Amino acid sequence: MSATATDTAGTTPRADAPPRLLERLGDRLNPLVVKEVRQGLRSRVFWVSFGLMLLACLVISLVAYANAHDSGLTTQGQGFFFAFFMCLGMVHFFIIPYSAYRSLAREREDETWVLLILTGLGPRRILRGKVASFLVQAGLYASAVGPFLLFSYYLNGIDLPTILVILGLGASWLVFLTLVAVCAATLADGRMGRAFVHLLLLGLLALSLMYGLTAAFILGEQGYRFLVREKELRTFALLFLWNMLTYGWLLFETAAARLSLATENYSRGPRLALTLQTLVSGLILAGGWWIQRPSTDAAVVVSILGCLQLTLTGIFVATDVDGQARALRAGTWPWSLLRPGAVRGFRLVVVLLLFWAGLCTALFSWSRSSSTHVNADFLGALAAPAYALLFLSLPLLVGRMSRSDRLSAPAVVRVLFFSLVGLAGALLPLVAVLFDQKADDPLINLLNPFVGLANFGDYDYSMNEPKMNGGLLTCVWVVAVLVAFAADRALVERERRAHAS
Repeated sequence: MSATATDTAGTTPRADAPPRLLERLGDRLNPLVVKEVRQGLRSRVFWVSFGLMLLACLVISLVAYANAHDSGLTTQGQGFFFAFFMCLGMVHFFIIPYSAYRSLAREREDETWVLLILTGLGPRRILRGKVASFLVQAGLYASAVGPFLLFSYYLNGIDLPTILVILGLGASWLVFLTLVAVCAATLADGRMGRAFVHLLLLGLLALSLMYGLTAAFILGEQGYRFLVREKELRTFALLFLWNMLTYGWLLFETAAARLSLATENYSRGPRLALTLQTLVSGLILAGGWWIQRPSTDAAVVVSILGCLQLTLTGIFVATDVDGQARALRAGTWPWSLLRPGAVRGFRLVVVLLLFWAGLCTALFSWSRSSSTHVNADFLGALAAPAYALLFLSLPLLVGRMSRSDRLSAPAVVRVLFFSLVGLAGALLPLVAVLFDQKADDPLINLLNPFVGLANFGDYDYSMNEPKMNGGLLTCVWVVAVLVAFAADRALVERERRAHAS
């Protein structure tokens, strides 16, 4: 009796004990990962690509063995490693991202996305499951090619750190391309839009495959010490990795926002990602600038690239649909820039542009003067945010002032943005020629985002002074601020009408 009671008492805590680690991990695992992996492993695309990849690697390894057997000690591992990596790159840089795109696009085309939403997982968790499942499939491909890649190391000609560096960079490139493909699947709703995105993605993945294989070939030829030895290349590689990380996060949040319900605070994720990307990138640039002290020309390049990035992303942020998420309007304040709405998105982009202009001014002051046209560099660095603000605000003002819902639609405003930029860049030089002036006449091209920016950064050696002066730059800034204020008022009025209707 006592032994039985003791055994019973001893086994009871075991039954009530918390589940083991694997069971807890299984409960926390995204169920969509299991579903997508099982579905992917049963697909014909997986087995065909997997079989062809293994067959190609087997043939290459037999050729490598024959060469090594005939010539004895060889140093051909470099070439055979690239051949094996090419087989893996075809799958990682094209098939996996394209399969992720088709998986999500098929969910939207067959209208099964609503069923996934009803499971309660939420858009972000569903997208994480989609991405994770294809990364698991990519890991299966890599595990199959791994022994062949290691075999190339024993053929001499390539060292192990170089192999690891190439595989690490290739893995980051794979993750970024998969996020790009998933985001592309959410961009278009109509049939024509989906066909255009489909063709665009195919071209983009083909170029990405070429770039990835080219980078792997160069690194294989030069070795990992090439990155360590070349300071500029090392800096470029770090910046490229940082951009892949931040843009990947931004694209993921954009896809989740596109798939969220209109009653949710869908804009918080992508706007927060854009804000942190800009702020942290600015802090990294400021720290590197303070240490390295590059020339003033570099400050101009940073200003132009940063303003270009903010303008291209800002035109999507500032063209949010009016009247969405009325339940969120009660807790919205003028500084609630992460909330849904076109006016708050526009204000957020304006704040980020002003931050970037101030940052570039500070970077210019910390730069070393390596040329005689320092004043022209300063004008060029400050002209870039002015043109960005002007041409970001102008299509919003034109599109949102109209009473027509078609002209104020986000897609129409975005097309209007590119149209106005193209017209300003092409028509103003034509007007200058018609009036018997030079095509790059400073006054006629004052509001030209291309020629005007080049004029501000140009230096007239015959006059020993910049081609443009501070007064003309002030005129551009005044016009940009006035157009931005008018666009803000138009967005506010349009949002009021949308909420009142």
